[in-house]
Amino acid sequence: MAEKILMPRLSDTMTEGVIADWHKKVGDPVKKGDLLAEIETDKATMELESYKDGVILHLGGPKGSKLQVDDLLAIVGEAGEDISGLVGGNGGSAAAPAAKTAAPAAEAPKEAPKEPQAAAAPAVDVSKMEEVVLMPRLSDTMTEGVIASWAKNVGDPIKKGDLLAEIETDKATMELESYKNGTLLYQGAAKGEKIQVNDLLCIIGDAGKVDVNAIVAAVKGGGAAPAAAANETAAPEPQQAAVTAPAAEAAPVAAGDGRIKASPLAKKLAAEKGVDLSRIKGSGDNGRIIKSDIDNYQPAAAQSPASSPATAPAAAPAGQESFDDVPVSQMRKTISRRLSEVKFSAPEFYLTMEINMDKAVASRAQLNEISANKISFNDMVLKACAVALKKHPAINSSWMGESIRVNHHVSIGVAVAVEDGLLVPVVRFADTKSLSQIAGEVKDFAQKAKNKKLQPSDWEGNTFTISNLGMFGIEAFTAIINPPASCILAVGAINEVPVVKNGQIGIGNIMKVTLTCDHRVVDGATGAAFLQTLKQLLEEPLRMLV
Repeated sequence: MAEKILMPRLSDTMTEGVIADWHKKVGDPVKKGDLLAEIETDKATMELESYKDGVILHLGGPKGSKLQVDDLLAIVGEAGEDISGLVGGNGGSAAAPAAKTAAPAAEAPKEAPKEPQAAAAPAVDVSKMEEVVLMPRLSDTMTEGVIASWAKNVGDPIKKGDLLAEIETDKATMELESYKNGTLLYQGAAKGEKIQVNDLLCIIGDAGKVDVNAIVAAVKGGGAAPAAAANETAAPEPQQAAVTAPAAEAAPVAAGDGRIKASPLAKKLAAEKGVDLSRIKGSGDNGRIIKSDIDNYQPAAAQSPASSPATAPAAAPAGQESFDDVPVSQMRKTISRRLSEVKFSAPEFYLTMEINMDKAVASRAQLNEISANKISFNDMVLKACAVALKKHPAINSSWMGESIRVNHHVSIGVAVAVEDGLLVPVVRFADTKSLSQIAGEVKDFAQKAKNKKLQPSDWEGNTFTISNLGMFGIEAFTAIINPPASCILAVGAINEVPVVKNGQIGIGNIMKVTLTCDHRVVDGATGAAFLQTLKQLLEEPLRMLV
């Protein structure tokens, strides 16, 4: 009996998934445990396995399409089985129709004069048209994408798997590949322009069979005016696309913003071989680096092209005002929006304390003589926080609106700076781990964060957060709470300063920490008690080891 496979919730914050790739097509046999598809969530691509045996009877969307959680992803059953009832109940999902269903959809606008009210639904429902490519939601917080570059121009032939465009999201710039063969008939926006999620990105098909104007009119609301506008905008597209093509050929290695254009496989091979992608001239579309370029790379031959310096901004003449307006990246926009929401919705207060790190400095040197992983002061702070959180569960709590969730487990997020923003991988059950284990895990997370290889399980579910700027010489600062945690600890540098001990002035290693608290959950006395415990643990490190 045929059975639906719905879009799973692959993380606790996921509301949609993007089909990164299909490993099965309609008609293919599938066994329980076979890789069915790759689903893109926020910063990771997750593999989805089939949980039953049978034949693929239906796919809920082409590669690159977006599905809501619990939308129909696929149907698995016996060959020849009638699935019309199952598909019909899917409603909102972006189904992958057969060619015979695409034609009536494209012809729908011609029947509009006969039944103007009933024709609105098929005209607008372009998601079911095989030729239409909508802007996918490439992260759970993405609302719009910016066209970083087009790899194909209007009129170019396209094969399945060809690089179509690069889309800048709030998390990263991601490559979008074509999932079908045909000709690029329409581009929804020029390079550098924004497209809302689920808006028309492009149209791919047979120029003689696809009514581009009708599709564009349906997207824009139908009627003669949008159709006329489509006629005006569709014609200049080849000239607009032709303008960007020489620029890509002139700089085949990197895009205009300095990004290296390379296939995921090429990036993986380069990392394994220790090859600098900036030294390689790509032979793919618009200078894109592909696998063969990595295989054929000769270090000596690549020195000359790599030495050409990037164009430096022109110096401002003396006595004249000068500035550059740098576009805000999608990641930075999201950071701005989300932190503003936290800053102005949570009533925060701040508690600062000085901690004498003399014994921590001495203990760290001894611990690193026997530890399998080099232990940092941040690792020691993390371990001390984990122990202190068990003694002060109110600090390890979350505001849930109608209730306060007191967490019995300790999962500490560690803020890691990356090129375009901040990621917070989570050390789970930190109170149960040794300093050496914590050091190894944090180091591994930091590398994954910079390479954007973190999985959803790596960055979700923090009950407390630590942000450390001490390595930059910052003495003290306040940090903004990272939900769902209700507190975050800002850690400053360890400085040698004069201290009074037993009536004598000496030199001590002093570190300042500031605890930011959500007053809806934590009161001042509770936060102060936590910091007192943290101070005791760091000033007598043996306390946290027993």
